[in-house]
Amino acid sequence: MKKQEFNVTAETGIHARPATLLVQTASKFQSEINLEYKEKSVNLKSIMGVMSLGVGQGSDVTITAEGEDEEEAIKAIEETMKKEGLSE
Repeated sequence: MKKQEFNVTAETGIHARPATLLVQTASKFQSEINLEYKEKSVNLKSIMGVMSLGVGQGSDVTITAEGEDEEEAIKAIEETMKKEGLSE
């Protein structure tokens, strides 16, 4: 299992547009990918799950991936987080 922590730096947090991009990125992979925030964990391939967390600016989140393409999945999600200005 691969695990990566991120600090959300975007003023609006993870709102609809970036959440959609994260879900689209995660959905490209076979691995089981989860987003953890405040002791809750949701499937990163579920837009409703991601939105339900209400991740705001300054929040620390952890993304875990488990499966045959876990390395690639974490790298792609990290790129999306940085590209969208969600994390540094």
